[in-house]
Amino acid sequence: MANSVYGALQASAARWPDNPFLNVLPETAQVYGIVSGQITYAALLAQVDAQIAAYRQAGVGAGMRIGLLVENRPSYYRHWLAMNALGASVVPINPDLRSGELEYLIGHSEMSAAIVLPSRIDDVVSAARAVGRDIAVIGPDDVLPPLADARAPDAAPGRETECALLYTSGTTGRPKGCVLSNVYFLNSGTWYATIGGLVRLRPGQERMLTPLPLFHMNAMATSTMAMLMSGGCLTVLDRFHPRSWWDSVRRSRATIVHYLGVMPPMLMGADPQPNDAENEVVFGFGAGVDKALHGPFEQRFGFPLIEAWAMTETGGGVVICASTEPRHLGVACIGKADASTELRIIREDGSDCDVDEPGELLVRRAGPDPRHGFFREYLKDAKATSEAWEGDYFHTGDVVRRDADGYLYFVDRRKNVIRRSGENIAAVEVESALQQHEAVKAVAVAAVPDAVRGDEVFACIVPHTPLKTEAERRALAEDLVRHTLGRLAYYKAPGFVAFVVSLPVTATQKIQRGSMKDLVAALAAQPETIDTRAMKKRTI
Repeated sequence: MANSVYGALQASAARWPDNPFLNVLPETAQVYGIVSGQITYAALLAQVDAQIAAYRQAGVGAGMRIGLLVENRPSYYRHWLAMNALGASVVPINPDLRSGELEYLIGHSEMSAAIVLPSRIDDVVSAARAVGRDIAVIGPDDVLPPLADARAPDAAPGRETECALLYTSGTTGRPKGCVLSNVYFLNSGTWYATIGGLVRLRPGQERMLTPLPLFHMNAMATSTMAMLMSGGCLTVLDRFHPRSWWDSVRRSRATIVHYLGVMPPMLMGADPQPNDAENEVVFGFGAGVDKALHGPFEQRFGFPLIEAWAMTETGGGVVICASTEPRHLGVACIGKADASTELRIIREDGSDCDVDEPGELLVRRAGPDPRHGFFREYLKDAKATSEAWEGDYFHTGDVVRRDADGYLYFVDRRKNVIRRSGENIAAVEVESALQQHEAVKAVAVAAVPDAVRGDEVFACIVPHTPLKTEAERRALAEDLVRHTLGRLAYYKAPGFVAFVVSLPVTATQKIQRGSMKDLVAALAAQPETIDTRAMKKRTI
């Protein structure tokens, strides 16, 4: 049994040296300006070992953290696994982050260096200087210079050694750094390889396609580790392209595809084709498919979409998955908890819910270690870690219900988080950015339903000066969006802006979040509300 992710690569390279681990499609190669084709386990191990030698020379060692901003390129694996072999931890960086976000992440993680796309090196250097960190920032193919805080490598990184620090948005406005050990990643791969039912992996034979970002848990832990530990081949797209998706599926010869809930509506919106079901896919794995589209999608394209529930914090420690029949299509069923999972569904007062009564989902690992396979902690936030594990169960913040037969159904999110196209957006983070604009007196942000992206960001603005004309309202709305785009990732900017006289607040002047949902629903139907979604475009 491997003790690290690098160890898992060594084991698979010994067993399946000539099997492809990575497959780069021509369309992805063209976007990135790299060579297409397959990379075998043996070839990847050789690349990683060469990178280890270079990192060792630079002083990369035990307990060190290094940022990684290279999108979904194959070099992600070379750098990550080389760090892992030396006992260092990777800090994946979303390439859409801007100055304020980069400053927080670099300062909070205390990274010693960063491997960054050439086009973003200046941004990362500036962000590091802004928080007083003099770190080495180089391109993916550059040589890392000797580090000021050089450390000795870990001779034998263990299962509990920190492997990665993944940041996940919460409701406080600042992302939380989830400390993830080697066992977190190894357990994710083991879970996937052994769950069975409709999710069945054939050693050395599966080919998985994912369009999801490697800086998220799903692609980095679930997809990568499933293939790495079963001798399979992983095709990672730069992102989801609806028009060329099925060409990519067929060209990659995918037997498994990973999806987000926003993808099926886009694919179903295309005109039916005679070859819609001509693919080798055995199953799709993801979450959040539209209830009304679940059955029709499977009928049209010829394979099941396996709905699952997990979080960055739970990893493979607890995954709830509808991998066996009956899957109860069309009712947001996420399956039953397996024997490795213990759960509770509780009311606001902490008491257990009755059958079919919605409540917050609490989970833990069955057995002597309830946190096995979970994140270790929120970095530098013992209070939040303790609160999340109150009562020795992890409090998910998600609302579910359980029927008399034990099947679980996702209801809603208890947390004040906007989930747009798979990205969690903290309302208060967007509010903070908007509040810095000189024209804003007060602001509140909430989610509004979006047929394609799940949620969209809706901003309610109280301006310092009343706006008398539609032209004034539109001009300020667009200026506010440009202001936000300069400070936050594009998807966090408002998709709708409404100007109001006042906001619903409590006696202590805190925003009444419960009232915001009704206010936004009413404003969304008003012609005065300005649609700014066309301004939200990825620029990297």
